[in-house]
Amino acid sequence: MSLARNLLLKAADSQWIADQMSRRGFARRAVRQFLPGEEVADALAAARTLAGHGQGSLVTQLGEAIGNLDEATAVRDHYLEVFAQIKAMGLPTWVSIKPTQLGIDQSMDACRDHVMRLGKAASDTGSSLWIDMEDHTYVDRTIELYRDVRSRYDRTGIAIQSYLFRTPKDIDGLLAHQPWIRLVKGAYREPASVAYPAKRDVDMAYYDGAIRLLTAAAKGQALPVFGTHDIPLVRRIMAKARELGVDPGRYEIHMLYGIKSGEQEQLARDGETIKTLISYGNAWFKWYMRRLAERPANIWFVMKNLVG
Repeated sequence: MSLARNLLLKAADSQWIADQMSRRGFARRAVRQFLPGEEVADALAAARTLAGHGQGSLVTQLGEAIGNLDEATAVRDHYLEVFAQIKAMGLPTWVSIKPTQLGIDQSMDACRDHVMRLGKAASDTGSSLWIDMEDHTYVDRTIELYRDVRSRYDRTGIAIQSYLFRTPKDIDGLLAHQPWIRLVKGAYREPASVAYPAKRDVDMAYYDGAIRLLTAAAKGQALPVFGTHDIPLVRRIMAKARELGVDPGRYEIHMLYGIKSGEQEQLARDGETIKTLISYGNAWFKWYMRRLAERPANIWFVMKNLVG
């Protein structure tokens, strides 16, 4: 891991820096590159614009761990309303959630009940539900949660991180469920005992995972989704999909709002199935630091303005 990336991921865990950033106008302006606004209405307005360009979308409310189960219930109810708004607006938009927002630390049973409700809402409204993956300590519980929800509601997907050593076995173990899997590289600061520290190794693991998923897709055993802004890697994966006979629509490409927007539009024009993940909410600091960590040169801009 580069020094700059490591510094940014450490900063994501600092409450002092979070407080400083939240008071700085430059930070709030800078985050707008990746965040159309803090309200769900802002996210859905951006989703409507993308739909006009032939792109689907996902929306997610920022924030991670909650403090009690009442907060988890409030998050569930919020997302139920989001599904209702998506249906009313006729948007090609899905919802992406974090288990820690829905009480997985407080009660696995309560979290499962909440996610089941959201899985039903996704099915009833013609949308879909995606379960995000958090750090490595949540992988087993998140996969268990996904299997339970997927057994009842098939419009459900899960994110899997290529930088974890365990990921090939996790993918293989999920194939019996005909999963929807969004393969991402991983954005958490993980110990070297569980994750590849070097970008080159993460990239190689990502491509290997992509081949695994495309091979399964060719047999009708999975819907692969490639969540990366690495355009050369995306092109390699597209070429491999064609080689295996997996047409666009039998796999998807997901990218973040505000990143590689021109490339996203071009891929959509080329006939690829593109969806853009749109975040909203006021708990943006940790998320923003992780986005900056994907482009570590930005640390000098952040530090100069923070100190100045």
